[in-house]
Amino acid sequence: MPAKRDEDLFQDTTMTFGEHLEELRVSLFKAVIGLAIGVAIGFSVGRWMVELIEKPLSEALGVFYEDKSIDDFTKFAAEREKAGEDVYYTTDEVAHLVKNEHLVLEIRYVHPQQALSELERSEPKAFHDKKLAAAANGPNHAEKLDVVIDGKPKKVRAVTARARLIPLFHWYSVAEDPRTNPTTLSAQEAFSIWMKASFVVGVILSSPWVFYQIWSFVAAGLYPHEKKYVYRFLPMSLGLFLAGAALAYLFVFQPVLNFLFGFNRWLGFDPEPRISEWLSFVLFLPLGFGVSFQLPLVMLFLERIGVFSLKAYLEKWRIAVLVIFILSAVLTPADPYSIFLMAVPLTILYFGGMLLCLWMPRAAAE
Repeated sequence: MPAKRDEDLFQDTTMTFGEHLEELRVSLFKAVIGLAIGVAIGFSVGRWMVELIEKPLSEALGVFYEDKSIDDFTKFAAEREKAGEDVYYTTDEVAHLVKNEHLVLEIRYVHPQQALSELERSEPKAFHDKKLAAAANGPNHAEKLDVVIDGKPKKVRAVTARARLIPLFHWYSVAEDPRTNPTTLSAQEAFSIWMKASFVVGVILSSPWVFYQIWSFVAAGLYPHEKKYVYRFLPMSLGLFLAGAALAYLFVFQPVLNFLFGFNRWLGFDPEPRISEWLSFVLFLPLGFGVSFQLPLVMLFLERIGVFSLKAYLEKWRIAVLVIFILSAVLTPADPYSIFLMAVPLTILYFGGMLLCLWMPRAAAE
């Protein structure tokens, strides 16, 4: 039998203003203590957190320089074929080495006579071919070429011409490429990043305790029939937030970075991202996803207070989808991948919000 709504129902929840302040002081003190303990634990795993944050960026940079290697070889092969010279590899062979073996290719040029001379000096016993020895000790291409240097015509030896140089392919693992590591531009920046990463770990670890303390303060001012809604929707809100943040880290970072770096490659720019800028991006994007995933609960709240009805949600779903895509463009870097990866789940959650309103209609709540 439902309880009667009279003054007796609320007598146990009545608190003075001073009691509310005392409750707030105790809750904040306990929350700060929990946060301090979480941050202290975060200091011990701060380096691991930095590596976790850095991983998507390093992988995206690796993909960028792998694709750049294929582009560089394609241009090199076109020039060699145009000149009627050997290319040594096919583009498919290079693409296989790059994508399957995760190797990066650099094309470097050396002078053959210098290379032969160095080989003879370092390995005289192995240097037994008379033709090679003659080439190594032969004339140093004393003929002169007319060139322009600093706007002035000059004669230089042919040895300085690119036609005398031979290309050498330098292969190495993409993991060994220093360009795939984010950079710091000051001595204290690395320490600052470690501190921020440790603090983030502390906030994550202590967040359940902090939320509990906030809830305990809020609950002190609620009536018994109101508390059950907090018990019901607070875990759902936390779960939606974590789901949105996890979606951003696991499925959004990589395609977004690949797109942005691909745009750099298209324009001919080599990215040198700073770890501090990347950390801000890492924190902002999951936060935007986590907050936006509260959409079903916001819809239910607006339906509860009479701002919208389930019928209005059904009739205006096209406008709602348009608004979702606009908000996705605001909360993300505005590239097509991140907009799509946020807007599609939010559209699904919008219809999930309507199901939630249908499952818990306003009349039943009243």
